[in-house]
Amino acid sequence: MSTYEIGLLGDVTDADRVTLAAAIAKLIADFELEIGRDVMIRVGNSFDERDGHAASAAAYFGGAVQADRELTRRANASSLPVIPTVPAAGDFGAMIPTFLQGANGLRRRADDPEMMELAVALLECVGLLRRQRRVFVSYRRVESRNAAVQLHDLLSGRGFDVFLDTHDIHPGDPFQDVLWHRLCDSDVMVMLDTPTYFESKWTRQELGRARAKEIHVLRVVWPDHTPTKHTDFAETIYLDRAELSGGDGPIVDCVADQIALAIESLRSRSIAARYMSITGKLRAEVERIGGAVEGVGAHRAISLRLPDNSKLWAYPIVGIPTADLFNDVAEKAMKADQRERPILVYDHIGIRDQWVAHLKWLDQNISVVRAIRVAEAAWTLAAWEGQA
Repeated sequence: MSTYEIGLLGDVTDADRVTLAAAIAKLIADFELEIGRDVMIRVGNSFDERDGHAASAAAYFGGAVQADRELTRRANASSLPVIPTVPAAGDFGAMIPTFLQGANGLRRRADDPEMMELAVALLECVGLLRRQRRVFVSYRRVESRNAAVQLHDLLSGRGFDVFLDTHDIHPGDPFQDVLWHRLCDSDVMVMLDTPTYFESKWTRQELGRARAKEIHVLRVVWPDHTPTKHTDFAETIYLDRAELSGGDGPIVDCVADQIALAIESLRSRSIAARYMSITGKLRAEVERIGGAVEGVGAHRAISLRLPDNSKLWAYPIVGIPTADLFNDVAEKAMKADQRERPILVYDHIGIRDQWVAHLKWLDQNISVVRAIRVAEAAWTLAAWEGQA
């Protein structure tokens, strides 16, 4: 039984299918998933044969023929996510059926021949990647301010929620608390590695805490700068002198676009690493009290068995829990027909005290989902025996 089902509908060519499948395979490998075992890719009418219990989504490839119209209409009418997509120079109005034109479409970029952006969007629709697309830019204002602002605007235009200290902390807010909170909720850190980056204690702390939270780092190295070996762990893009307009930027457009695509690819690895870390910690906590992890179900829910033989479904989440995530977990548990009350498992380190109080209120007032800190899972679950 597959966990995820992805349909390729419309005027999809064999080359489209092969390219998109390769991009999806690359992204899901970070989660130790495989196409054909965990993720099924179905083309055209075979999408009707999908597993009804699996998380599903489809991409509709617009074209002159507008194939698979009725199949797509049924999927759309059943509230299944369907992404209309056209080539870089395609006419959305002419190539996409009218009933799909109310959905936000995806124009495949000429500089993205691997279809990575579409692959990411599909995995967001099925819930493997979270829909919040958050990036943290770490930089020295005296050396890379223009480049930082440029990346903030470019990535924001591509659907990312980008944190930049000069733009995203409101007057009166506790600066460092907000900064660490936003870092904890980011998928990728973009490090603008300039000659004096490590001379600031703040940028050093940003990098160190990103590593502590297992957030992946994309390092952009300034021309004529030799980076420290302390950052050899990071994905790296080296800038030539001709690729930088002025000492602090902006970066030439084609390289800025390359940075944006690198973030798309790195994001899945970062989320997967953090997800695996939380699940590993949860397993250790459950086993510490004599319980066991029995397996993984729909939507990557983890089946737990407590020492008294009661069963729980745990949903590890990456980033900071919100009311929307409580609701999302409740809906996933209901769709998977999980009769036990689900638990949302998260890493609380770095979250603002104000938000922790908010989470406590949510946990006390939203009865359909429980929330626990992964670092305290053993202590908390030991008190739940007979109550699950």
